[in-house]
Amino acid sequence: MPKLSDMVAYQEGSVVSRVVVKNASGSVTVFAFDQGEGLSEHTTPHDALVHVLDGRADITLAGEVHRLEAGDALVMPGGVPHALHAPDRFIMSLVMLKNA
Repeated sequence: MPKLSDMVAYQEGSVVSRVVVKNASGSVTVFAFDQGEGLSEHTTPHDALVHVLDGRADITLAGEVHRLEAGDALVMPGGVPHALHAPDRFIMSLVMLKNA
């Protein structure tokens, strides 16, 4: 069985994603961010869990910056603004949990 971190590859100047599973309850997606890439501030209605698998990520949650390294995880509650930035390239899994 492959590692989640092996399911995506870094690409220069890009954010790459791969959906691992998606159903009515939510989804699991793996992302690879090249250095300097990111996602601008946004909200989602669902709770999410970010788990950094490789590298370092800066995740801003409700205006507070959290530096995560490989092995670290962060819960992002639904409706709370968040953004991601790659000070170095990183790979993360995102588990999105839909409200029943």
